[in-house]
Amino acid sequence: MTRRIHPPTIAIVGAGLGGLALARVLHIHGIAATVYEGEPSAHSRPQGGQLDIHHYNGQVALKAADLFDEFLGIIHVGGQATRVLDKAGTVLLDEPDDGTGGRPEVHRGDLRRILLDSLPPETIRWRQRLSNAVPLGDGRYRLNFTDGASVEADLLVGADGARSKVRPLLSAATPHYTGTVFVETYLHAADIRHPAAAAAVGAGALFALAPGKGVLAHREANGVLHAYIALNKPEHWLGEFAEGGKTLERVFAEFADWAPELTAMINESDTPAVLRPIHALPIDHRWKRVPGVTLIGDAAHLMSPFAGEGANLAMFDGAELGKAIATHPDDIEAALLAYENDLFPRSAAAAAEAARNQQVLFDDRAPQSMLDLFANYSRPFD
Repeated sequence: MTRRIHPPTIAIVGAGLGGLALARVLHIHGIAATVYEGEPSAHSRPQGGQLDIHHYNGQVALKAADLFDEFLGIIHVGGQATRVLDKAGTVLLDEPDDGTGGRPEVHRGDLRRILLDSLPPETIRWRQRLSNAVPLGDGRYRLNFTDGASVEADLLVGADGARSKVRPLLSAATPHYTGTVFVETYLHAADIRHPAAAAAVGAGALFALAPGKGVLAHREANGVLHAYIALNKPEHWLGEFAEGGKTLERVFAEFADWAPELTAMINESDTPAVLRPIHALPIDHRWKRVPGVTLIGDAAHLMSPFAGEGANLAMFDGAELGKAIATHPDDIEAALLAYENDLFPRSAAAAAEAARNQQVLFDDRAPQSMLDLFANYSRPFD
């Protein structure tokens, strides 16, 4: 049923890249929206590491948001370089940054900053953590927050990530553990304090692989090496591992026969280890059209990072939804239908690619399987 509401009250839950891209595109088109974010401020926690922003989706979204020039100003020059090593530290592939800009690297925090800076300050409501959303009928919703506040909206967009509180309005799907866990570490001032590790990583991304495990790292600004130590482990191992303590020591034992320049990213970490199990929604996750509500980004299509598409798709989703609303400003359902008709096939294709790449990276032929993938793969991932 067509709902003609002008102007609609639009509530976006989540101030990540997708929610901010949506708010920005709407703002460009003169459509107001409010973003509700549970964090106390933009600077309340670190915003992750390097992202490669693809020319066919992430960069398209930034152009739609009229932020492409700002994006060019935050590119990490040289960050597209890629190296593949075996566990002995032998360099099997050393691909320099070609400078074409097809997938330039930026820091997630810098990217979020330019999106935040592009919005009127009143757009973001910080310290507003969603407790639940209740249908009111006719496609309207009441959002209840953990501080006791509530608001009503004509359109509710869940941009609230893997543990979305909006998703249950549309789907019973929940993320599942994919069988791979990351242990996140950092080396600071690496060229001075950790020169062997810095040399191994090179100017951009490192993939050091063996069957069932790997050291994945990236050089960030100011000589920082940001590493994810990857292990294929059953889910019960995660609980046993966390309870045992001494995370880095236990991870190091899994890599005892690896080259010291690689294990330095474990036993020389300048930060406490953070365990990050990789979860994903079903590859073909979709839902039937429900009036007045939709999802973008990880809330819609959480996938493993092994296609490098998460941040790119989140921004592209936000931009595409914003354009659909601008095209149908008086017909919310027409806008949501147009958006979702395109969303489902593109997210399923990316999720299938991510799942395939995850299997390839750590299969019994690694690292040769990774070299074969790169040889036939036009979009190397981060």
